[in-house]
Amino acid sequence: MAFRIRTGYEDDLRLFQTPMSGAAYGLLLALLLVAPLTLGSYFLSQIVFVLIYTIVGVGLVLLSGYAGQTSIGHAAFLAIGAYTAANAAKYGVPIYVYLPGAALLTGLVGWLVGLPALRLHGIYLAIATFAFAIIVEEILARWESVTNGNEGFMVKPASLLGKPLGETGFYYLCVFATVAVLLVAINVIRSPTGRAFLALRDSETAARSMGVDAARYKTFAFALSAGMTGLAGVLYAHKLSFISPEMFTLSLSIEFVMIVIIGGVASIRGAALGAIFMIMVDPLLVLIKDKLPGMLGAIAASPAIEDKTSILLSAPGVKSLIFGLIIIFFIIHEPMGLDGRWIRLKTWFAQFPFYRSATFRRHKMYLKSERAR
Repeated sequence: MAFRIRTGYEDDLRLFQTPMSGAAYGLLLALLLVAPLTLGSYFLSQIVFVLIYTIVGVGLVLLSGYAGQTSIGHAAFLAIGAYTAANAAKYGVPIYVYLPGAALLTGLVGWLVGLPALRLHGIYLAIATFAFAIIVEEILARWESVTNGNEGFMVKPASLLGKPLGETGFYYLCVFATVAVLLVAINVIRSPTGRAFLALRDSETAARSMGVDAARYKTFAFALSAGMTGLAGVLYAHKLSFISPEMFTLSLSIEFVMIVIIGGVASIRGAALGAIFMIMVDPLLVLIKDKLPGMLGAIAASPAIEDKTSILLSAPGVKSLIFGLIIIFFIIHEPMGLDGRWIRLKTWFAQFPFYRSATFRRHKMYLKSERAR
């Protein structure tokens, strides 16, 4: 694999690895800032969902990609942030108070959930987080005095200093929150905490032998990831204006896991790419649902085939089936995700015509102490 040669510690501590990358991200931020001046409500709404999903994806990348902990219950953290925002807005609490407050509360819950991670690994930890998500969903359905139960909860529009933010103001709030989360994640990765995460991910035994406090860093990883997801939950609640327990199920947690798998397990940039992919999937499925039956009906010249295809695409579970096939495809053919494909393209252009197909070939490497796992 091709790497950029580093000559000092300052190379690892830079916010942007190269001046070109800094200029590219600056241009992207400028485009986001001027987007409300050129785009309509629909596209702004899609960008807002991309930003919210990016925040959740960044939290999962830190937890799974860097700390090596598994979670399939992040929809529960999103729900905690969303219901915290809904109740705070109901009683007139300013958004600049409950936005970070929801993140801190969800982070505290994440720290408590992270305690079982000290003794659980792999599939067992995933089952534990799944059980936590089911518990939260049941609490949301039964604690009617706070959550209004299955009837749902209307969320007041976001306001600042007594004035509604409006669509444009809320868009800029999402941009600001996403940039803040990205800066926090990048600085955590560059710090000794990030290196401790990587050590625990690669070999907990070796990390402990080097003096890494596994209990401290595992619980901190859960707290940090949950706090970011809770922050996204506040924005999610205000964006939808209505929340109910049925919105925070296992399928939503699977969508969050898909963001990481599709974008890249250990890539902050991959979290954004995976979020863009996930937001684009739904309009694409709607397009296929509308166009495919007519195409098949025209080919077969049989209205019955068209009707059966329409029923098949509208059947419950078809979307989950398509998502499952997408996950399988990326795990087998693109294990590094969209970010890995982007790195390959950049390397191909940089090394052309001397690029070698074996540059990114993966090698099986493991420690003898981990063979029994």
